[in-house]
Amino acid sequence: MSVLGRVVRSGVGRRRVQTLVIGLTMTMAVTAAVLGGSLLVASSAPFDHAFAREHGAHLSVQFDARRATAARLSASADASGVAEASGPYGTATVTPHTDIEGMGGGMDGGMDGGIDGMPMTVVGRAEPHTGVDRIALTEGRWAERPGEIVISDGSQPFPSLGRRLTFPALPGGPTLKVVGLARSASRTGDAWVVPDQIAALTPHGRGAGYEMLYRLTTADTAARVAAGRRAVTAAVPAGAVSGAQSWLTVKKAADRETALFVPFLLAFGVLGLVMSVLIVGNVVAGTVGAGLRRIGILKAIGFTPHQVVRAYVGQALVPAAIGTALGVVAGHLATVPVLSETANVYGTGGLAVAPWVDIAAVAGALGLVAVTAWAAAWRAGRLRTVDALAVGRTPSPGRGRRAGRVSALLPFPRPVGLGLARPFARPARSAAMGAAVVFGTVAVTFAVGLSSSLAEVMEARAHDAADVTVGVSGPRNSVAPGAKSQGGESPGAKPQGAKAPGAAERTAADPAAITRAIDAQPGTGKYYGIATTQATVPGAAGVISVVAFTGDASWGGYDMVSGRWIEGPGEAVVPTPFLTATDTRVGDTVTLNDHGTAVTVRIVGEVLDTHHQGMEVFTDRATLAAAEPDLQVESHHIAVKAGTDVAAYTDRLNTVLRPLGVTAENGRVGNDSGTVAVLNSLTAVLTLMLVAVAGLGVLNGVVLDTRERVRDLGIHKALGMTPRQIVAMVVTSVVMTGLVGGAVGVPLGVALHGWIMPAMGHSAGLNLPESVIAVYRTPELVLLALGGLLIAVLGALLPAGWAARTRSAVALRTE
Repeated sequence: MSVLGRVVRSGVGRRRVQTLVIGLTMTMAVTAAVLGGSLLVASSAPFDHAFAREHGAHLSVQFDARRATAARLSASADASGVAEASGPYGTATVTPHTDIEGMGGGMDGGMDGGIDGMPMTVVGRAEPHTGVDRIALTEGRWAERPGEIVISDGSQPFPSLGRRLTFPALPGGPTLKVVGLARSASRTGDAWVVPDQIAALTPHGRGAGYEMLYRLTTADTAARVAAGRRAVTAAVPAGAVSGAQSWLTVKKAADRETALFVPFLLAFGVLGLVMSVLIVGNVVAGTVGAGLRRIGILKAIGFTPHQVVRAYVGQALVPAAIGTALGVVAGHLATVPVLSETANVYGTGGLAVAPWVDIAAVAGALGLVAVTAWAAAWRAGRLRTVDALAVGRTPSPGRGRRAGRVSALLPFPRPVGLGLARPFARPARSAAMGAAVVFGTVAVTFAVGLSSSLAEVMEARAHDAADVTVGVSGPRNSVAPGAKSQGGESPGAKPQGAKAPGAAERTAADPAAITRAIDAQPGTGKYYGIATTQATVPGAAGVISVVAFTGDASWGGYDMVSGRWIEGPGEAVVPTPFLTATDTRVGDTVTLNDHGTAVTVRIVGEVLDTHHQGMEVFTDRATLAAAEPDLQVESHHIAVKAGTDVAAYTDRLNTVLRPLGVTAENGRVGNDSGTVAVLNSLTAVLTLMLVAVAGLGVLNGVVLDTRERVRDLGIHKALGMTPRQIVAMVVTSVVMTGLVGGAVGVPLGVALHGWIMPAMGHSAGLNLPESVIAVYRTPELVLLALGGLLIAVLGALLPAGWAARTRSAVALRTE
């Protein structure tokens, strides 16, 4: 080993605290970098790869077969901007009934043998792997004859090979056997059958539909896709286009889940990198300051300035390299669950961290350490040998004297006064420790705000501010639209014969009787009813969920982003994704196609809602009277009067409701989210790492300070200062640093939260209301500011204990 190598090894071994600080700092920074970089790649790569591999459709357009022939639609492949087209494929929208062994549905606990699924679009297609949008089979085989169907993997409840789907609302009640599961990157259908099957899936009195799939010459922006749609529309008869879907809309929806992680991970990554630069620079600068005599000796025995700088850079790079390696491993372990979820979404097998992410994280981290250490060590290289040998480790005699005189006048014990004056003797070191406390406080403040905001989002998502709920056994949206409610028809009832496909199941209980029971119950404050159905909207692919209210539901937990709540028939509020998908805004009107009847509503507000990917419309029950005059209320949500015992109220109400076949439940229904749990877990882990590094930054500064003052400590002990007083003096030396750091860090943390939360919302395609952003309260901010003091004190406890245990004789002999 060379002489320079021995100097580096000796320095790393002797300065264990500094080595630990640098190693842990780099572990945290690299972990955050690998997490953020991997999710940044995962938010786009799976969809892009699947779309390219399956030759996805840039534009899928639905046509009314009564207004255009198949030959006329085929000719649209020659429209301007179209590079390739496939179709036309026949389509039908149906609601399947699937037999599921052991499934129950009646309120009396009886077994009905199956459930109704969501309305789905079935496409007639002979071949899966040809033309535009090549369907990828994940299980089984493609449909080869009538009576067989291939289901989109994940589109229906409990999809599995061999299951039989029945369609009792269609003429003849056709039955199809599931022979395959498949995925379409372009999401052009929920199921596929042979073309000859479509006629049997089309109700009498309704025209069939067609679907054309197009690849455009340029489709990288929404404007270019829209231009392609206009060209296709111009090439077919007027009114033939009934709907269209852009691949960009599908991509945005597909990327939404993983994109949600990126803003907050990048925030933690930036905090970690900045803190890494700060602490590494502080450690190396402190090491140089504490080792001036050693530097002088190295120069006296022949070390050049360049070799001295290299020695201190090497002492920083050794623990940094170890920390970086640990950070890469930790980053991979933390990224696995999120990437696994992404792989399940796209059916892409196993996703792994991209090699370039590891390379970039390692190179960036070690590069920052090298540059930061070189800048801090440059001072050592420029020192003259004589000056380095002559300068002691204590600060200049004049530094801190004025602060010491002022502290002596304060009504504090002398050890406390000496500790309060200490930061002024080493202002640069105190500033570096204060900066570490600032970043630690920023991380804690941001984490607390993020957790509170996510809790607000989940509360808003639940839409359940009621004290009592009647008619359901779980949250309304926990059952897929179109699924059979617990109050569904008995097995012997006529199955959906009088209803259009996709209509919600009617509750067996008399809604009017339920309403009378609620009105007659003492303690009833206010309540509203909910009925659900499905409809289509021009310009939006697939069906949307329509939630119709009976009564005023403005108090029910529906957080408004903009506009106002509905006040009467003909008005609606919608989530942000609906506005985006339909290219509308508050004040516009939209037409709902509710079972063949056009219902026009005016959008009066934007509501925070995440169910059904935000494709919901909330309106008054009277708005749908023309389309569904018999649409029944499925659940009632009640707020009791002040002072009413909710449990007793529920018991009394159930006495009346049970003979009607329904029950009331008190309390709000839980609304857990796996994504929120992962976000909270990652936030907690990364915050603890940042706080630990901030504390280590303080510890490093206090260790350097106590070691260079070891002779002074011996004098204090010789004059009678007790170990407790030594601890008090060392700890109080960081009190002012902690208080100032906390006072500065809290506003910065609040500002970071105010920037990241909207960015996370936009990544998920949502605008967030003010109630989700403004989550901090004054008492909470005061406690967070005191958290900076806690970080500083915890970082100082270990060196304070070491100082208290040092014997006077040993301290006095120390140079």
